[in-house]
Amino acid sequence: MGIFSKKEAEKQTVAGIQLQCEVCKNDKFWHREAQLNTAAATFFNFDWANATADCYVCEKCGYIHWFLL
Repeated sequence: MGIFSKKEAEKQTVAGIQLQCEVCKNDKFWHREAQLNTAAATFFNFDWANATADCYVCEKCGYIHWFLL
């Protein structure tokens, strides 16, 4: 299963619109969250204060679509 929470990619909706890959036009993605680290926060051990993003990874080409939470 690796870094993704589900075994199979699924169709995803963002802001009420069905997501489609910008590169290959595929419509199935794996979902995960990623922390948007900054050098200053890391230096002072405040990584927890950084913003988080929703990431949708295209099942077909691997392109990552990032959305700020």
